[in-house]
Amino acid sequence: MSQEAHTEDTHELAGFGYRQKLDRTLGSFSSFAVGFSYLSILTGLPQLFYMGYAAGGPAFFWTWPTVFLGQFLVALCFAELAARYPLSGGVYQWSKHIGSAGVGWMAGWVYLACSGITLAAVALALQITLPQLWSGFQIIGSAANAEDAAKNAVLLGCILIVFSTIVNSVGVRLLSRINNAGVFAEIVGAILLVALMAFAARRGPAIVLNVEGLGEGRSLGILGAFLAAALPATYVMYGFDTAGSLAEETDNPRRRAPRAILLALGSVGLVGALLIVTALCAVENPADPQLGMVSGGMPYVIKQVLGERLGRPLLCLLVVAITVCTLTVHAAAVRLMFAMARDNNLPFSETLAHISETSRTPTWPAVFLGACAILMLVVNVNYPQVIEVMASVAIVWANLAYLLVTAPLLSRRLRKAYRGAHPHHFSDAFSMGRWGLLVNFLAVVWGIFVIVNLSWPRSEIYGTETARRYSAPLATAAMLLAGGSYYWLVRRHKTGVLETHRAPVTLAPATMVLDPEGGERG
Repeated sequence: MSQEAHTEDTHELAGFGYRQKLDRTLGSFSSFAVGFSYLSILTGLPQLFYMGYAAGGPAFFWTWPTVFLGQFLVALCFAELAARYPLSGGVYQWSKHIGSAGVGWMAGWVYLACSGITLAAVALALQITLPQLWSGFQIIGSAANAEDAAKNAVLLGCILIVFSTIVNSVGVRLLSRINNAGVFAEIVGAILLVALMAFAARRGPAIVLNVEGLGEGRSLGILGAFLAAALPATYVMYGFDTAGSLAEETDNPRRRAPRAILLALGSVGLVGALLIVTALCAVENPADPQLGMVSGGMPYVIKQVLGERLGRPLLCLLVVAITVCTLTVHAAAVRLMFAMARDNNLPFSETLAHISETSRTPTWPAVFLGACAILMLVVNVNYPQVIEVMASVAIVWANLAYLLVTAPLLSRRLRKAYRGAHPHHFSDAFSMGRWGLLVNFLAVVWGIFVIVNLSWPRSEIYGTETARRYSAPLATAAMLLAGGSYYWLVRRHKTGVLETHRAPVTLAPATMVLDPEGGERG
């Protein structure tokens, strides 16, 4: 990165009132890689493929393009905002600038809670792969026993979170190197896996039209089956905003972050669709009950179709993907916590916003979030459906945080207080132009639908106990009540950029940016 570009990015950051303290080292591929590894096609899809298949059979494929189109609407809104507000913390900053300080705080609070659950849920994915690689990784009991599998998943997950905490404490340079290598391996592995599955195909892609038996015993019939089967796709396709969360560590983020957001989601959407289709075409028996069981699913298909010789190396790639996904989820959560603390919006803000002189990264948030994720896993160690519940609650909270961005943005557009065009200095950055209002409206509708759908008390996701079935809406209500009360009674009186992070100078007009009202400021 040239000194001139570094100076320009630093000046732009100062225009928002912040001093450059993070290490700005991420380039175009690194920016894309953090978004791709958060979405991680080889983590979420193998982890929850069995749930989609159990609910919708081969036809669950159609939930994938449906969810992709809905999330891409949200991603378009985020790409536009990433070009205007290239700030660490992404969703929190965007909501604060286009909404209000209170709305921004709630978006940050909801997404921070989601990030902790996501970190725990992603780490649990090791249970889906490691015991199938070698039985020795099933340290506790038998993988066929649901309670033993849940306990073992917690143990493996805790070990991975400890590793992630160490890497995220060392700094963004090491993180990006590991992540870039992991993403490259994941992309190559995913393409190779699609090719091998296609070569081993036993039937044509018409298998995805198989709806036999769907809807039996459901109040909404086939529609009910599809709504339940949407969990895997919805779980994979959030977190595409991560490139925006690391904007202050990215070179030229106004242009690179929007592209990274859209490219990460687009590539995962395409590869995921091909992976599902080729797996369905290649599996020996589509009626095999193992396809809809936690001990089977996609890893089972890979080993069955490709055999031990090819299947095991590809399962190793799944372990790599889970590892880098955990690292990136952790990193994004750290930047969100840092951004909120820098605005004095969290308890112990001075400590949480402190940047290590050695690593040039916020160390304490990495440690705190790692400890919280481990605690969540340990508390739920005896719950067989821990993976399903954590994934579902994480999706609900992520899309609620997204709604706290897209809804205020839509309000701005309707009041004509938000302009789709950039100042002339950033005319080549991303903008939806005349399509902005329609896309924004559809993104809000989609967000509401996802929240309602994944909060629905389905026994196949949340279990049969009444308290468990309603865990998502109850947990969401409790989280919102706690966060709203804390902000209204305590934090709103203290918010403001900490002195150690406040920019010391006022910018020249050459670095104008859009202010929250849609005008220009220097």
